Amino acid sequence: MSTPSVPDYTTEFAGRTALVTGGASGIGLATARRLAAGGANVIVADFNAQGAEQVAAELREQGYGAAAVALDVTSPASVEAAVRFAVDTFGALHLAVNNAGIAGPVTPTGEYDIEGYERVIATNLNGVFYSMRYELPAIEAAGAGGAVVNVSSVMGTVSSRGSIAYVAAKHGVVGLTKTAAAEYASKGIRVNAVGPGFIETPLLAADEMERAAHDALVAAHPAGRLGRSEEVAELIVFLLTERASFVHGSYHLVDGGYTAV
Repeated sequence: MSTPSVPDYTTEFAGRTALVTGGASGIGLATARRLAAGGANVIVADFNAQGAEQVAAELREQGYGAAAVALDVTSPASVEAAVRFAVDTFGALHLAVNNAGIAGPVTPTGEYDIEGYERVIATNLNGVFYSMRYELPAIEAAGAGGAVVNVSSVMGTVSSRGSIAYVAAKHGVVGLTKTAAAEYASKGIRVNAVGPGFIETPLLAADEMERAAHDALVAAHPAGRLGRSEEVAELIVFLLTERASFVHGSYHLVDGGYTAV
Protein backbone atom coordinates (compact mmCIF):
# COMPACT_ATOMS: atom_id res chain seq x y z
CA MET A 1 0.00 0.00 0.00
CA SER A 2 1.39 3.39 -0.97
CA THR A 3 1.97 6.03 1.68
CA PRO A 4 -0.30 9.10 1.31
CA SER A 5 1.57 12.22 0.29
CA VAL A 6 2.03 14.83 2.97
CA PRO A 7 1.48 18.48 2.01
CA ASP A 8 4.51 20.74 2.08
CA TYR A 9 3.40 23.12 4.79
CA THR A 10 6.30 25.47 4.08
CA THR A 11 4.89 26.36 0.66
CA GLU A 12 1.14 26.00 1.09
CA PHE A 13 0.67 29.77 0.93
CA ALA A 14 3.34 30.53 -1.67
CA GLY A 15 2.32 33.47 -3.83
CA ARG A 16 -0.49 34.44 -1.45
CA THR A 17 -0.80 37.62 0.58
CA ALA A 18 -2.47 37.58 4.00
CA LEU A 19 -3.67 40.46 6.15
CA VAL A 20 -3.82 39.83 9.91
CA THR A 21 -5.54 42.42 12.10
CA GLY A 22 -4.38 42.58 15.69
CA GLY A 23 -1.21 40.93 14.44
CA ALA A 24 1.20 42.43 16.95
CA SER A 25 0.37 40.11 19.85
CA GLY A 26 -1.47 37.03 21.06
CA ILE A 27 -3.43 34.98 18.54
CA GLY A 28 -2.74 37.47 15.76
CA LEU A 29 1.01 37.23 16.29
CA ALA A 30 0.95 33.43 16.34
CA THR A 31 -1.12 33.44 13.15
CA ALA A 32 1.16 35.89 11.36
CA ARG A 33 4.17 33.73 12.19
CA ARG A 34 2.44 30.55 11.04
CA LEU A 35 1.29 32.12 7.76
CA ALA A 36 4.78 33.39 7.04
CA ALA A 37 6.23 29.95 7.76
CA GLY A 38 3.77 28.63 5.18
CA GLY A 39 5.13 30.95 2.51
CA ALA A 40 2.62 33.78 2.64
CA ASN A 41 3.47 37.44 2.35
CA VAL A 42 2.04 38.80 5.60
CA ILE A 43 0.68 42.24 6.37
CA VAL A 44 0.79 42.73 10.13
CA ALA A 45 -1.91 45.27 10.95
CA ASP A 46 -2.38 46.61 14.45
CA PHE A 47 -3.40 49.68 16.45
CA ASN A 48 0.03 49.31 18.04
CA ALA A 49 2.02 50.43 15.01
CA GLN A 50 5.38 49.95 16.70
CA GLY A 51 4.49 46.43 17.75
CA ALA A 52 3.31 45.60 14.24
CA GLU A 53 6.58 46.83 12.76
CA GLN A 54 8.57 44.77 15.26
CA VAL A 55 6.70 41.62 14.21
CA ALA A 56 7.14 42.39 10.52
CA ALA A 57 10.84 43.06 11.05
CA GLU A 58 11.20 39.73 12.88
CA LEU A 59 9.59 37.93 9.97
CA ARG A 60 11.73 39.71 7.38
CA GLU A 61 14.88 38.81 9.33
CA GLN A 62 13.85 35.17 8.98
CA GLY A 63 13.59 35.58 5.23
CA TYR A 64 9.82 35.92 4.97
CA GLY A 65 7.82 38.53 3.09
CA ALA A 66 6.21 40.88 5.61
CA ALA A 67 5.18 44.49 6.11
CA ALA A 68 3.42 46.41 8.85
CA VAL A 69 0.59 48.90 8.77
CA ALA A 70 -1.09 50.92 11.51
CA LEU A 71 -4.76 50.01 11.77
CA ASP A 72 -7.74 51.26 13.75
CA VAL A 73 -10.53 48.80 12.96
CA THR A 74 -13.13 51.21 14.34
CA SER A 75 -12.38 53.51 11.38
CA PRO A 76 -13.61 52.45 7.91
CA ALA A 77 -11.06 54.77 6.34
CA SER A 78 -8.22 53.17 8.29
CA VAL A 79 -9.34 49.69 7.26
CA GLU A 80 -9.67 50.70 3.62
CA ALA A 81 -6.17 52.17 3.71
CA ALA A 82 -4.73 49.00 5.26
CA VAL A 83 -6.27 46.80 2.56
CA ARG A 84 -5.01 49.17 -0.13
CA PHE A 85 -1.54 49.02 1.48
CA ALA A 86 -1.59 45.22 1.29
CA VAL A 87 -2.49 45.27 -2.40
CA ASP A 88 0.04 48.01 -3.19
CA THR A 89 2.81 46.25 -1.28
CA PHE A 90 2.44 42.69 -2.55
CA GLY A 91 0.23 43.08 -5.62
CA ALA A 92 -2.96 41.44 -4.34
CA LEU A 93 -4.83 40.24 -1.28
CA HIS A 94 -5.88 36.59 -0.98
CA LEU A 95 -6.34 35.84 2.71
CA ALA A 96 -7.50 37.76 5.78
CA VAL A 97 -7.67 37.06 9.50
CA ASN A 98 -9.86 39.50 11.41
CA ASN A 99 -8.54 39.11 14.92
CA ALA A 100 -8.38 42.61 16.44
CA GLY A 101 -10.43 42.89 19.61
CA ILE A 102 -10.66 44.24 23.14
CA ALA A 103 -12.06 42.81 26.37
CA GLY A 104 -14.10 45.72 27.73
CA PRO A 105 -15.52 46.37 31.20
CA VAL A 106 -16.96 43.63 33.41
CA THR A 107 -20.15 45.05 34.91
CA PRO A 108 -23.77 43.92 35.25
CA THR A 109 -25.92 44.95 32.29
CA GLY A 110 -27.98 47.43 34.29
CA GLU A 111 -24.83 49.26 35.34
CA TYR A 112 -22.80 48.91 32.16
CA ASP A 113 -20.98 52.02 31.01
CA ILE A 114 -22.49 53.22 27.73
CA GLU A 115 -19.21 54.45 26.31
CA GLY A 116 -17.55 51.18 27.26
CA TYR A 117 -20.31 49.24 25.48
CA GLU A 118 -19.98 51.33 22.34
CA ARG A 119 -16.18 50.94 22.35
CA VAL A 120 -16.38 47.14 22.52
CA ILE A 121 -19.03 46.95 19.78
CA ALA A 122 -17.05 49.37 17.60
CA THR A 123 -13.92 47.24 17.84
CA ASN A 124 -15.14 43.66 18.11
CA LEU A 125 -18.20 43.77 15.85
CA ASN A 126 -18.08 46.82 13.62
CA GLY A 127 -14.37 46.28 13.11
CA VAL A 128 -14.99 42.83 11.63
CA PHE A 129 -17.67 44.23 9.32
CA TYR A 130 -15.43 47.09 8.17
CA SER A 131 -12.59 44.65 7.58
CA MET A 132 -14.68 42.30 5.43
CA ARG A 133 -16.27 45.26 3.66
CA TYR A 134 -12.88 46.14 2.13
CA GLU A 135 -11.11 42.77 2.20
CA LEU A 136 -13.71 40.82 0.23
CA PRO A 137 -13.72 43.08 -2.86
CA ALA A 138 -9.92 43.04 -2.86
CA ILE A 139 -9.80 39.24 -2.59
CA GLU A 140 -12.38 38.93 -5.36
CA ALA A 141 -10.41 41.32 -7.55
CA ALA A 142 -7.31 39.14 -7.19
CA GLY A 143 -9.22 36.50 -9.14
CA ALA A 144 -7.68 33.49 -7.43
CA GLY A 145 -10.25 32.66 -4.77
CA GLY A 146 -9.28 33.08 -1.16
CA ALA A 147 -10.43 32.86 2.41
CA VAL A 148 -11.30 34.94 5.44
CA VAL A 149 -11.29 33.80 9.07
CA ASN A 150 -13.01 35.93 11.68
CA VAL A 151 -11.97 35.47 15.30
CA SER A 152 -15.05 35.26 17.48
CA SER A 153 -14.89 33.56 20.90
CA VAL A 154 -16.56 30.88 22.99
CA MET A 155 -18.67 33.89 23.98
CA GLY A 156 -20.11 33.65 20.49
CA THR A 157 -22.03 30.60 21.68
CA VAL A 158 -22.36 31.00 25.46
CA SER A 159 -22.53 33.98 27.78
CA SER A 160 -20.45 35.48 30.56
CA ARG A 161 -22.06 37.52 33.31
CA GLY A 162 -20.87 41.11 33.32
CA SER A 163 -19.71 41.06 29.69
CA ILE A 164 -22.82 42.09 27.76
CA ALA A 165 -20.90 44.04 25.11
CA TYR A 166 -18.28 41.38 24.50
CA VAL A 167 -20.85 38.57 24.31
CA ALA A 168 -23.11 40.56 21.97
CA ALA A 169 -20.21 41.42 19.68
CA LYS A 170 -18.86 37.88 19.50
CA HIS A 171 -22.31 36.44 18.78
CA GLY A 172 -22.59 39.08 16.06
CA VAL A 173 -19.30 38.04 14.49
CA VAL A 174 -20.74 34.56 13.92
CA GLY A 175 -23.71 36.12 12.12
CA LEU A 176 -21.47 38.30 9.99
CA THR A 177 -19.43 35.25 9.07
CA LYS A 178 -22.37 33.13 7.99
CA THR A 179 -23.88 35.91 5.91
CA ALA A 180 -20.65 36.75 4.08
CA ALA A 181 -19.95 33.06 3.52
CA ALA A 182 -23.29 32.57 1.81
CA GLU A 183 -22.70 35.60 -0.38
CA TYR A 184 -19.17 34.79 -1.52
CA ALA A 185 -19.05 30.99 -1.77
CA SER A 186 -19.97 31.11 -5.45
CA LYS A 187 -17.01 33.43 -6.04
CA GLY A 188 -14.56 30.89 -4.64
CA ILE A 189 -14.06 32.80 -1.39
CA ARG A 190 -14.58 31.01 1.90
CA VAL A 191 -15.50 32.83 5.12
CA ASN A 192 -15.36 31.02 8.45
CA ALA A 193 -14.98 31.80 12.14
CA VAL A 194 -13.13 30.39 15.11
CA GLY A 195 -14.18 30.65 18.74
CA PRO A 196 -11.16 30.63 21.04
CA GLY A 197 -11.79 29.77 24.66
CA PHE A 198 -9.64 31.13 27.45
CA ILE A 199 -6.20 31.56 25.95
CA GLU A 200 -3.06 32.79 27.65
CA THR A 201 -2.81 36.10 25.79
CA PRO A 202 -2.25 39.71 26.84
CA LEU A 203 -6.04 39.93 27.33
CA LEU A 204 -5.90 37.08 29.83
CA ALA A 205 -2.52 36.82 31.51
CA ALA A 206 -2.27 34.69 34.65
CA ASP A 207 -0.04 37.20 36.39
CA GLU A 208 -2.76 39.84 35.98
CA MET A 209 -5.42 37.72 37.66
CA GLU A 210 -5.88 36.63 41.22
CA ARG A 211 -4.36 33.18 41.52
CA ALA A 212 -7.54 31.66 42.95
CA ALA A 213 -9.62 33.06 40.07
CA HIS A 214 -7.10 31.79 37.55
CA ASP A 215 -7.09 28.31 39.08
CA ALA A 216 -10.89 28.22 39.09
CA LEU A 217 -10.92 29.14 35.42
CA VAL A 218 -8.45 26.37 34.61
CA ALA A 219 -10.63 23.90 36.55
CA ALA A 220 -13.58 24.77 34.30
CA HIS A 221 -11.72 23.25 31.34
CA PRO A 222 -11.80 19.46 30.90
CA ALA A 223 -8.36 19.82 29.27
CA GLY A 224 -7.05 20.99 32.65
CA ARG A 225 -5.37 24.12 31.34
CA LEU A 226 -5.88 27.28 29.34
CA GLY A 227 -5.06 27.33 25.65
CA ARG A 228 -2.09 28.66 23.73
CA SER A 229 -2.24 31.18 20.91
CA GLU A 230 -0.40 28.76 18.65
CA GLU A 231 -3.19 26.20 19.06
CA VAL A 232 -5.75 28.69 17.78
CA ALA A 233 -3.44 29.78 14.98
CA GLU A 234 -3.21 26.21 13.69
CA LEU A 235 -6.97 26.03 13.22
CA ILE A 236 -7.11 29.48 11.63
CA VAL A 237 -4.39 28.51 9.19
CA PHE A 238 -6.11 25.23 8.33
CA LEU A 239 -9.29 27.14 7.47
CA LEU A 240 -7.27 29.37 5.15
CA THR A 241 -5.82 26.44 3.21
CA GLU A 242 -7.32 24.53 0.32
CA ARG A 243 -7.45 21.54 2.67
CA ALA A 244 -10.59 23.24 4.00
CA SER A 245 -11.99 23.80 0.51
CA PHE A 246 -15.53 22.66 1.36
CA VAL A 247 -15.75 24.54 4.66
CA HIS A 248 -17.99 27.61 4.30
CA GLY A 249 -19.74 29.65 6.97
CA SER A 250 -18.64 27.45 9.84
CA TYR A 251 -17.80 28.37 13.43
CA HIS A 252 -15.19 26.25 15.17
CA LEU A 253 -14.59 26.27 18.91
CA VAL A 254 -11.04 25.97 20.29
CA ASP A 255 -11.79 25.85 23.99
CA GLY A 256 -10.32 22.81 25.73
CA GLY A 257 -13.82 21.46 26.28
CA TYR A 258 -15.04 24.56 28.15
CA THR A 259 -18.42 24.60 26.34
CA ALA A 260 -18.80 20.81 26.46
CA VAL A 261 -19.64 20.70 30.17
